[in-house]
Amino acid sequence: MDIRRTVINDLLVQLFSDVLQIEEYALKNGVLSDLSITEVHTIEAIGMYNERTMSEVAQRLKITVGTLTTAISKLIKKEYVERKRTEEDRRVVLVKLTKKGKLAFRLHEKFHEDMVNTSIDGLSEMEEKMLISSLNKINNFFKEKYELK
Repeated sequence: MDIRRTVINDLLVQLFSDVLQIEEYALKNGVLSDLSITEVHTIEAIGMYNERTMSEVAQRLKITVGTLTTAISKLIKKEYVERKRTEEDRRVVLVKLTKKGKLAFRLHEKFHEDMVNTSIDGLSEMEEKMLISSLNKINNFFKEKYELK
């Protein structure tokens, strides 16, 4: 591998690792210290404004409904999520964020907003377009290579 490709590889590996570590650090040292990264991503998958079925959330997270049920139960105990069955079909379970869950959603969203703003600060419009194009290529590679949706 030539030196440029080695540098790109090292940067990508470090970047993926750093983003996860920074997210974990921000959680553990912030107001959301009782949440794991997985729980925050579950909150994110539920979304701010709508009730979602367990199946919809599981599909967004690419996990089984059974795995999601365990995660939702923990989030209910921590008062981030509410769960209820529909009147039309008692088998359908809906989840939505509580006020505390919406706060967690907003704080996580702000974390990502700050991360993106810092990443593009000082870039020209052309450089932003090149960054977007490069990130799209990387994203598409992973989706195609590992059959992700």
